[in-house]
Amino acid sequence: MAEHKPAPKLVFADDDGNIYDHPELEMLVRRGDRLEPPRPDEIIPLPPESELFLLPGRDALGFDPESGEIERLEDRAVAAFVCPGHTLSATAAYATKPGAPVLPRFAYGAVGFSGDRFVVAAAKVDEDKRQVFTGIPRERIVKGARALRAKYPKNRLIEHLMGCALTSCCPAARNLALGRYEAPLPTSRACNARCVGCLSLQDPSSGFPATQNRITFRPAAQEIVEVMAEHGRREKRPVYSFGQGCEGEPLTEIRVIAEAVARFRQNGGTGTVNVNSNASLPEAVEAFAAAGGDSIRVSLSSAEAALYEAYYRPQGYGFGDVVQSLARARAAGLFISLNFLFFPGVSDTEAELAALTDLITAHRVDFVQLRNLNLDPELYLSVARGSGALADPARHASMGLRNFRKRLRKACPWLRFGYFNPDVAEAPPTAD
Repeated sequence: MAEHKPAPKLVFADDDGNIYDHPELEMLVRRGDRLEPPRPDEIIPLPPESELFLLPGRDALGFDPESGEIERLEDRAVAAFVCPGHTLSATAAYATKPGAPVLPRFAYGAVGFSGDRFVVAAAKVDEDKRQVFTGIPRERIVKGARALRAKYPKNRLIEHLMGCALTSCCPAARNLALGRYEAPLPTSRACNARCVGCLSLQDPSSGFPATQNRITFRPAAQEIVEVMAEHGRREKRPVYSFGQGCEGEPLTEIRVIAEAVARFRQNGGTGTVNVNSNASLPEAVEAFAAAGGDSIRVSLSSAEAALYEAYYRPQGYGFGDVVQSLARARAAGLFISLNFLFFPGVSDTEAELAALTDLITAHRVDFVQLRNLNLDPELYLSVARGSGALADPARHASMGLRNFRKRLRKACPWLRFGYFNPDVAEAPPTAD
């Protein structure tokens, strides 16, 4: 007989930032519009390198097991931002006060306290350690950045990325300074979408700032090639990725990207050349493959056109162009990943599962990166409602991240799951 574990307790904070666990009330989570206790199989210890956030203008909500009622405290709600490699299965439960500010661009996981530690509703979806910096002293990153700047004093792209590494603490840029894993190659100053949750450009009326500064110049092909060649000398299984948080849509700069990739390959460059893209330009996808690209990661908030377009707000293209790009990527032999921006209660529904399964099957998608949709939960729900998609009864119940992944895997048995861009020569096994 299985041992019954006590339910995790509600976590809340006072105005001074002190965090407490409630002696009686239990943890509550949100999935879409629904508030409910967490499922026992979705609770894991808060992973190392995660962070706890105090939510301004939001009161904590807990579950009273004796009355079966939801209780509202006059204390501050707390949420968890889980470290990379983990996907949330539920967001934080709270009550928003009138006039509360829009939350900054993070994912707000439901957090509780059990035994002697914080717990969170999430799952580990990738074993890759590429964004774990525990035990790496900052001095080593600084040394690496200085060495790259000294070796390539006229390379503007290296100067930009080393600024990202040392000032913004960008994980990808820090890895470049360390000469390991995946090299970022930002190229684009512009974008043909106006994503509600854009990392690098926000309208002042959005209520929250961009979390990264967008690149202000177009790198020359030679600057890009120098970064790729240098990284390839230091990393045995390099991945090179266009399409970073500090830029717009990389395929809008396909001319310089294609030139750089072709020159890199002509010079004997090896490794996985990837583009993180909104897949809005099918012809550019073909040009990328023809130049020597290996892999494309297509960003999706939904496989349903109305919900997708409500979040991405495309300019001059539509969801049909994304589908066409997937078809051309498959015809060109590219490794295809979906960067599926997961939002509990909207993504893990019957309607989304059906649409995503159809898309993956039609284009034989290789890999799904289950990443968190980083946005104020109430803001995203308002976007979803505005699309009309939530009127579908098949979006009214959440099956949970675990069941969603299990059923998608059953429907598409060749599919692999993860969080990071894999080396196409050896995509990592799926984490259970």
